[in-house]
Formats: sequence, structure tokens, C-alpha cells
Amino acid sequence: MSESDTGPAPIGRRERKKAATRQAIADAALRLFLERGYDDVGIREIADAADVSTTTLFKHFPVKEALVFDQDADQEARLLAAVRERPEGCSIPAALREHALRHRMAAAGRDERFTAFFALVNGTPALRDYLQGMWMRHAAALARVVAEESGLPEDDPACAALAHFALEAPRAAFGQADPRRAVARAFDLLETGWQALAPDR
Repeated sequence: MSESDTGPAPIGRRERKKAATRQAIADAALRLFLERGYDDVGIREIADAADVSTTTLFKHFPVKEALVFDQDADQEARLLAAVRERPEGCSIPAALREHALRHRMAAAGRDERFTAFFALVNGTPALRDYLQGMWMRHAAALARVVAEESGLPEDDPACAALAHFALEAPRAAFGQADPRRAVARAFDLLETGWQALAPDR
């Protein structure tokens, strides 16, 4: 592929329609969950609100919990790309800090329903369990990429630890007067520890 042909392939009409349908379902589900609570909303209600069949809904979301975390795959892809596509000379912790500030903190700042969303998740055991499993998958995938990029063994505990704490670092912002500074401070600690244990190669 030539340097001038590096942009993503255009999305076809069918793919755009599928993406729009998926987004409509997720939006309808979240609206109903926030209005009435997760356990009080049925799958058929969500399908009706999105003007699709339940069969179509399950093609996009195999389990009810996935309706709340419809950005799961995209979030993981962005996370891994932050490490793989970081600028030359940028350390892995620095790349992950930029990712956290740009995506996770930015999302919290611009979405007025952010607090309500996390209240929904934290108040619903099924969603808490699903979120925990999702983050464990993300952490495992990130640890593998960190190992690849660092030339370290895939099972190196330093890679697993960095992945885990990088995903947890934005929690340091909760309740802080300056959330971005709190996150940056958390990543400063990760940077220092990473350079001491497993410097980028």
C-alpha cells in the first residue's frame, strides 16, 4: 500500500445501516434504563422503542448487559491503538495517559448523563459484573500489546500490572477538584515504576 493510500476504506451502505440500527438500539435501551431502571425494562420494550424486532436486537447484542456497554469493542480498539500507534520516543505509560485524558476524561466532561450512567451501573449487580469482566478482557489484551511493544514475555507480571493500573488510574479523578491533574499524577507514578521495572525497548 502506498503512503497516499493509508486512509480507512469507505463504509458501505449496508455497514452504515447496521451501525445506525445498533446505535438506535443502544440509545433506546440506555434511555429506558435511565428512566426506569435496568431490571424494570424488558428486551421487547427496547426493541419496540428502537423499531426493530427482538431477533434483530439479539443479532447486535447477544445479552441484555451488552446494551449498556455498546462501545466495548471500540474502547478496546482505541486502547490498544494508543500503545501500538504512539509517537516515536513516547513511552507506553505516557501514551496511555494521553489516551485516558483524551477519551475517558473527555467523555465524562461532555456527557451530561455520565453521572447517571455510572449510578445505573453501580446500582445494578448484573451490570457491575459485566463491567468487571469487560475490564478484565481489556486489561488482558492491553497486557499482551504492552509485552509485544516492549519485547517482554507475554506473561511478564510488569505488563499485566501496568495494564491493570492504567485502566484503573482514571478512578483517581473521582471527587478531585482538578480531575485531569489527578489522572496525570497517577500516570506519573506508573511512568516511574515502569521505567524502573521494564523500560521500553
